[in-house]
Amino acid sequence: MSTPAKNTICLWYDGGAEEAARFYAETFPDSSVQAVHRAPADNPSSKDGDVLTVDFTVMGIPCLGLNGGSTFTQSEAFSFQVATDDQAETDRYWNAIVGNGGQESMCGWCKDKWGVSWQITPVAMTKAFTNPDPAIAKRAFEAMMEMKKIDIATIEAACRG
Repeated sequence: MSTPAKNTICLWYDGGAEEAARFYAETFPDSSVQAVHRAPADNPSSKDGDVLTVDFTVMGIPCLGLNGGSTFTQSEAFSFQVATDDQAETDRYWNAIVGNGGQESMCGWCKDKWGVSWQITPVAMTKAFTNPDPAIAKRAFEAMMEMKKIDIATIEAACRG
């Protein structure tokens, strides 16, 4: 057994940890599934031999998927924020998450089918919000507030006025 990371994100699933981890590994670079661990005995959320935990990495971040049952659910209080370089990358991640049973939200947020929240955040948008000209930052922010998936061309147009 390898030495675990000092800090690992633990994500609670209602039976979908392995499927989620494999989806993330297929969708995002620097992502993989390292191990699938089965329950050594019956417990409140699974039976002996069912997948209990999954060690995986999402874009270099170590994670543990725990099939803990339906007691707890995901919320927007935790999200993965993915910085994208262009519209094609933004579209690819957004469409992968939403198109695989997920759902759209506002301002670049979406949820995957397991309820995990994602912020698909173009670098161009972050730059617009941090523009030293407050009028430019405000126009970009107001444009973003009207969007679900971020449209970089619209953000750039708002910056130009």
